[in-house]
Amino acid sequence: MPLVKTHAVGNGDMTYIKHGSDSFTIIDCVISDDSKDAMLAEIRRESSDRGIVRFLSTHPDDDHFRGIHHLDDAMPIQNFYVVKNSATKENMSDSFRRYCRLRDGDKAFYISKGCTRKWLNDSDDARGSAGIHILWPDTSNETFKKALADANNGVAFNNISPVIRYSINGGASFIWLGDLETKFMEDIVNHVSLPQTTIVFAAHHGRDSGKIPHSWLDKLRPRIIIIGEAPSRHLNYYTGYNTLTQNTTGDITMDCDGSKVHFYVSNDTYEMRPWLLNEYKDGYGHYIGTQQV
Repeated sequence: MPLVKTHAVGNGDMTYIKHGSDSFTIIDCVISDDSKDAMLAEIRRESSDRGIVRFLSTHPDDDHFRGIHHLDDAMPIQNFYVVKNSATKENMSDSFRRYCRLRDGDKAFYISKGCTRKWLNDSDDARGSAGIHILWPDTSNETFKKALADANNGVAFNNISPVIRYSINGGASFIWLGDLETKFMEDIVNHVSLPQTTIVFAAHHGRDSGKIPHSWLDKLRPRIIIIGEAPSRHLNYYTGYNTLTQNTTGDITMDCDGSKVHFYVSNDTYEMRPWLLNEYKDGYGHYIGTQQV
């Protein structure tokens, strides 16, 4: 069964998907020196029986690729998916140097709205699709071009983030928005397809600056919004929606079982959510309930 796990990594994002097909996908990473051994051991273990391992990078901010050199050294990245850019920075960390090497090297595949790629979203006789589709960016869009120029000039990086959607046949769907900012999302709403999606990861770690506008939420109609880690004073809690906030849940593991998603968290004092079904599950840590898709 497919498994989606988002790690509580402090100020940053890191998720992996263990697909029902022969694929394993990592979306962004934060691997610190003190967590490196445990994190790399987990990724090795969970991906060991998959023929394709890919890394999707949302954008070149430190809290989305920190420690990528540790990952690449331990498990050389053979499939690096990234929005094409020439982002520059005055201060070159080891992580940013490795990001640039991967971005500009022969392992890179440049993603954009509607792109197709074997085994990402295209099947053949050897291997099934991973079910991942890129809904944005439209590289011909003027609003995006301005954001790309800002990134290439080292001014700002958030708004070159792609919109990534993962869907399971007959089951749940997920969307990642990177660090897209509210005004940018409002500006492009008529240029991006936003199908109804079960679980949405709030943009910019759930900060007010990346609040998903109502014009997007009305189309996405999420069952659950996952809010990342940031100081509480900076978070938007999406009143009126069911939410899980990683400041309190810790890691969140989503076991996708047919038309259901079973939720587990690493904080074993976190209470069952009243809006989730209780199916008395175990297996991935502290069970907090089940969402019917």
